[in-house]
Amino acid sequence: MIHIGLTGWGDHPDIHEQEHMYRNKLAAYAAHFPVVELDAAFYSILNEEQYQKWEKQTPENFSFVVKAFQAFTGHDRKQYTRKDIKSMFKDYQSGIQPLLDANKLNCILFQFPPWFKLSKENVNRLRFIREQFDQYDLALEFRNRTWFEDPARESTLKFMREEKWVHAICDEPQAGEGSIPTVPEVTNVKNTLIRFHGRNVMGWNQNGNENWRKVRFLYHYNDEELEEWRDQILTLKENSNQITVLFNNNSGGDAYHNAKQLQRLLNIQYENLNPSQMNLF
Repeated sequence: MIHIGLTGWGDHPDIHEQEHMYRNKLAAYAAHFPVVELDAAFYSILNEEQYQKWEKQTPENFSFVVKAFQAFTGHDRKQYTRKDIKSMFKDYQSGIQPLLDANKLNCILFQFPPWFKLSKENVNRLRFIREQFDQYDLALEFRNRTWFEDPARESTLKFMREEKWVHAICDEPQAGEGSIPTVPEVTNVKNTLIRFHGRNVMGWNQNGNENWRKVRFLYHYNDEELEEWRDQILTLKENSNQITVLFNNNSGGDAYHNAKQLQRLLNIQYENLNPSQMNLF
């Protein structure tokens, strides 16, 4: 099973210009793709009612990759007691329960910041998180290359397999310590996550540019690059029951087109999505 989608459903005019029948952008999105990344969960702990609303806008076979709250990954740079963080874990888990009940939780994505380096303290932090989320499928994405530099690479992969982390494999610019190489390895047979961030080396780091966040993911994958990934995905699929692919290169609106392009290359036709507007012209 290979599910292809995008990071977020709101910022894709090519979808919303087509699907005039839908008042809600998520429902329109779900006429095109079977999976989406839910980024809002990174910024706040959402309640059950919000997740129920989103669940009802999507078909039965749809799934969400839900991002972990920023306090869990250290993006907010705040210090919490173990009691406080456990309380937040509990609130977060209560919120996403409607997705679990509907069998629509693909995984929870723990994407760590560039300053989350390989260290004993951070390994223990990962173990603690895994213990608190032992009944959930968790994906792990690093943004610091120390985890995959030799000789740490094999130890990192071994640790992820032992702790049952889903590997979030990244295609991203090679732009120093705050980026990671593409490591095409399966660490959990249930699922493998692939995230396409683009290859905009100049835009990846801030470099003093005011519009850094707007252009960071400005990149269009060409045919040759996606053909290479088609072959790599088929190889990964030999050892993974599910492959989840998310395109994040949407600073210029390229994610939608690249996702459709990869879908064609893999000869995938998704069934049982939301009905799509018929294009008569």
